[in-house]
Amino acid sequence: MNVPNMQQILKQAQKMQEQLQKQMEDLVVEASAGGGMVSVRMNGQKLLLSVAIDPEALNANDREMVQDLVLAAVNEAGRKVDEQLQGQMGSLAGGLKIPGLFES
Repeated sequence: MNVPNMQQILKQAQKMQEQLQKQMEDLVVEASAGGGMVSVRMNGQKLLLSVAIDPEALNANDREMVQDLVLAAVNEAGRKVDEQLQGQMGSLAGGLKIPGLFES
């Protein structure tokens, strides 16, 4: 079995981390709740970029409903960020070539 060079492994891990950081910076997800009455945009660092509330939701004069819709949309956006990043991490890890580690 060929033992990989630790420095080579660390370089690959650093490269993967840099790629993931770049993808997080570029990632933007959108989510909505209440049939689109509330829509949000969130980046890969889970910072809320925008919130859009349909005027019909505001006309309903139900503050609690609007609050619940905003909360639901933000939580859904957070789940979408997690899913995207998990998928990206999996594809990056699949590209990690460490001789002897994944081979029999």
